[in-house]
Amino acid sequence: MTTEESPSPTQTPVLCDFCGRTTAEAGPMIEGRALIPASSGRPITHICANCVGACESLFEQHQRNHAELEEMPTPRELVAHLDRYIIGQDRVKKALAVAVVNHYKRVLGGPIDDPELEGIEVSKSNVLLIGPTGCGKTALAQALARRLHVPFAIGDATTLTEAGYVGEDVENLILKLVMAADYQIPAAEKGIIYIDEIDKIGKTSQNVSITRDVSGEGVQQALLKLLEGTIANVPPQGGRKHPEQQYLQVNTSNILFICGGTFVGLEEIVGKRLGRKMIGFGRGDEGARSLDREIERNELVAQVTPEHLERYGMIPELIGRLPIIASLNQLSEEDLARILTEPRDALTRQYEVLFRYDDARLKFDERAIREIARRAKARGTGARALRSIVESLMLDIMYDLPERPPGQTYTITEEVVRGERSLFDAEGA
Repeated sequence: MTTEESPSPTQTPVLCDFCGRTTAEAGPMIEGRALIPASSGRPITHICANCVGACESLFEQHQRNHAELEEMPTPRELVAHLDRYIIGQDRVKKALAVAVVNHYKRVLGGPIDDPELEGIEVSKSNVLLIGPTGCGKTALAQALARRLHVPFAIGDATTLTEAGYVGEDVENLILKLVMAADYQIPAAEKGIIYIDEIDKIGKTSQNVSITRDVSGEGVQQALLKLLEGTIANVPPQGGRKHPEQQYLQVNTSNILFICGGTFVGLEEIVGKRLGRKMIGFGRGDEGARSLDREIERNELVAQVTPEHLERYGMIPELIGRLPIIASLNQLSEEDLARILTEPRDALTRQYEVLFRYDDARLKFDERAIREIARRAKARGTGARALRSIVESLMLDIMYDLPERPPGQTYTITEEVVRGERSLFDAEGA
């Protein structure tokens, strides 16, 4: 193989055998000997740089579509990956890992060499995650998709309405996945969709006889076929459907749906069914009672059954299409402290990177970490509170840092977190 330079004016122009452009238009060509007889008159072929680039893009896209899922990790390997990004929730990680591996065995598995098992179809097992805000439901789904290298999309159930009403059709969830797959339908059909706030579409008894529940039970009904598996007609540009529009047809049979919701008050329903009327009383101080309520809440939600979800407002047909139910615990102060330091992309490490850009080093002492975790716990919004607190803490610091002398090491102390001392005046700065 050689590179053919531009010919002299007396030579015959060299043409790219793919696009037909000359060397004057496309630049140097790659020359190769064709595996065809010379008698055909075309023993030599040429390809320009533009066509080479187009071929590389096609091969890369093909690899993304067909080679990403050839090696499926074991559940143990998936849990090990999740441990790098998510603190705690060990039982949920195990349940989610087993569910995902079984799903992709079903998608990728070939025929089984056993006549007795031939023709048996494995049903799809979508997942329902129940847990308080900020406990890691969305992060779990995102971490799974990163490890599996499959298209991933997040949708919010609160924006969905029945067809014909103001809002989004449920097919827009599929469109987000198709867009994440660069409009490659085969790749999208093996992806993962996370539907957040699924509890907010529970049917309400107050409006059964007053008006149509267009964002509650109606949306649950519309989701049934998507979750079970159907050929969805997806508007390529989003928005509402109309008769003259062209649609993308997507088979949802192999798309894994992971739904998440806080289900506020669900523990009360479970408690009543179990004969437990009061939650979190029996100790003296408020902190102890709060801890009691938290522990009891975790214990009750761990015992959720489809019957409890039905009483909450989810229709039985939807519950049946979410056979795997996993409950996440509220994060303790210890969990929040670990989240600040242990994950691969922990918030403290992110700020260490930002300080390095200004030729400085940053450290957080243990008491500072504990103080941030304590403040986040008091806010009651889980891990989300950590970023809010740290961003507020670091605002003035990051504003002044570029003007500080390079090569310094700065330590965030408990006093800095409380606002009793400036970082640049603290000991060790």
